[in-house]
Amino acid sequence: MTRRARWTTVVVVVALVALAVIVIGRGGIPGTLPAAVATSPSATAGPAASGSEGGSADDPVRALFDEHRSGVEVQGTGVVSRILADDLDGSRHQKFILTTPGGVSILIAHNIDIAPRLDGLSKGDRVDFLGDYEWSDKGGTVHWTHHDPSGQHQSGWLRWNGHTFS
Repeated sequence: MTRRARWTTVVVVVALVALAVIVIGRGGIPGTLPAAVATSPSATAGPAASGSEGGSADDPVRALFDEHRSGVEVQGTGVVSRILADDLDGSRHQKFILTTPGGVSILIAHNIDIAPRLDGLSKGDRVDFLGDYEWSDKGGTVHWTHHDPSGQHQSGWLRWNGHTFS
């Protein structure tokens, strides 16, 4: 196993343990979105705003980043600032960086073994999302942007180019 694969495995395991602790602390897995879901009114609104005119009121990721919070369902929007190579170790993930309205750079890790990939995604494209946010000093990661085949986790999604990918 490569060093990168070991590190990825450790990060995924830690994130899953943290998520399990949070879910158990809330009394189980909810059937609907919990009250703690951070949402952005702009996530389902019209075209993406340019620049970073929004603060944490318009950007729930900004608030989560500022508070160093993790394991929180978040719905928001961002503009693709960088396309990364797919992660092919273990479950395959399409990876790209979004810049949110509040100026936070987040890594989107979209499981393409479960959900369709966003073929043709380009720098500058707007992507709306619903998934789990995990804090990092670089901005954070949003994952679980797909349905859960076992039905145990809140379904997430990516919305791009008029299509929803879940």
